[in-house]
Amino acid sequence: MTLDENTDTTKARPLTGRCALVTGASRGIGRSIALELARQGASVAVNFLNSQDDAVAVAKDIDAMGSQVMLVKANVSIRDDVQAMVAEVQDKFGGLDTIVSNAAAGGFRDLNDLTPVNLEATLRNNSAPVVWLAQAAAESLAAEPHHGKVVAVSSHGSQWAVPHYGAIGASKAALESFVRHLALEFGDRGVNFNCVLPGIIPTDAIASMPGAESLVDAATERMMVGNRRLCEQDVASVVAFLCDGASDLIQGQTIVVDGGVSIRI
Repeated sequence: MTLDENTDTTKARPLTGRCALVTGASRGIGRSIALELARQGASVAVNFLNSQDDAVAVAKDIDAMGSQVMLVKANVSIRDDVQAMVAEVQDKFGGLDTIVSNAAAGGFRDLNDLTPVNLEATLRNNSAPVVWLAQAAAESLAAEPHHGKVVAVSSHGSQWAVPHYGAIGASKAALESFVRHLALEFGDRGVNFNCVLPGIIPTDAIASMPGAESLVDAATERMMVGNRRLCEQDVASVVAFLCDGASDLIQGQTIVVDGGVSIRI
């Protein structure tokens, strides 16, 4: 391979040499993120909990691209599970320099119907995992010759009042706060922590939300990007950028990918 050919390959696959873990990667936005990181050259660990068949399908797609892939089952709300998962990925890939904390859960219910168990479970599933991941992978993230990258996936509920979404929205606001404070604590070690906040996309998770269709339609009408419609790939592309060295100076931020919906009155 000539120097020019090598340079072109690097540009086309800028994440070559990266070892990534994507949680909740079997479906929806997580699936698109895992595929995009692999498409850009990263080795990818596909985390799942219940959707094993879907996770296997993602792994097969990644393998077909020629990228290294592994499946890892773990409940990211449990600290011991996260530590075991990270150790397994590090052993398989020889390191771990890129983490996307995407997995989330929580039923859609009004705050008036919320119980202590509901609230605790939502925070444990949606907010805490990024902390457990950072703790477990801290040494590996900081040891790499390039910046370690941790990207969390938030939602508009962190800033907006959305029907039936109070507990999930609060958990996403907490997630964004955790990311800022992790950036403060780990940034000097050469690790970037950022969030991506997608607009309303008709994923399986959103489809189960009461009134989902009208929410998606309303958001689409408010977008200011011509005829474009927001999809999982739009989010995955921004996540991949935040995993690349080009984003080394972006730290502790929440990047909104919604076609301008959130800036309108």
